[in-house]
Amino acid sequence: MVTGIAGMGFAAVTTLAEASGPDIPSIDDFLPEPALFAGTPFAINRIILVRIIATVLLIAILGVSAHRAKLIPSRWQGAVEWLIEFVQNSIVYEVMGELRGKRYVPMITTIFLSILVFNLCGIIPGFNIAATATITMPLAFALWCFVQYWIAGIREKGLGRFLKDELFPKGIPWPIYILLSPIQLIELLLIRPFSLTIRLFANMISGHLLVALCFAATQWFFIETTTKAQFPLGILTFAGGAFMTVFEMAVAGLQAFIFAILTTAYINMSLPETE
Repeated sequence: MVTGIAGMGFAAVTTLAEASGPDIPSIDDFLPEPALFAGTPFAINRIILVRIIATVLLIAILGVSAHRAKLIPSRWQGAVEWLIEFVQNSIVYEVMGELRGKRYVPMITTIFLSILVFNLCGIIPGFNIAATATITMPLAFALWCFVQYWIAGIREKGLGRFLKDELFPKGIPWPIYILLSPIQLIELLLIRPFSLTIRLFANMISGHLLVALCFAATQWFFIETTTKAQFPLGILTFAGGAFMTVFEMAVAGLQAFIFAILTTAYINMSLPETE
């Protein structure tokens, strides 16, 4: 009986402690339970659902814009064309040149627009989480980048010369290759894809946590707490959340740009140097 009373007391204290502050976001937010087809290999949780909806919306917007394209563009068509031309001219052609870059404009445009839309899902009401805030999506984009890196190098140089250029850089004394070549191979297969993945993933997960933390605190100070003296703190956390939302929009675009330009640069590195 004493044990039961003690257990009830511990439960009450735990409940009181849990109710004594805002609902702090945690890593569990990025591992939601399946919302559809639970218990099957095709289970879909909230993040996967956001990815599907965002992809469908992106394809629909681009498809409708292309279908309704006119010789004299509307403001909407002009905005879409500006975005595509920005990727083409300011990313691909700027890094690779027009002659080499034409082949990769569709790929880099797809990467840029997909990451941009996926990142912006984190501040869209109803979604409230970036589709790139789990490691799966950034890793998929990074692997696509490095598959193209290998394909481009092998196509232009052949497998033997490509591996020779990657593993045995010119101008280095041959004994150094014993140490350098394994490092180059690890960098090629692991370090570069991993760094590209973590750069995007870490920025989006940290941004989501900061925004969620600010608005969770705002809800607590405005609605759940009974202490009126804490109301000004709610104003501060709301202002912080609004600022972080705008900042997250900027980060969403910046990360899409960085990922696209690094992908272009990596692919360009695998090609032979022009005379």
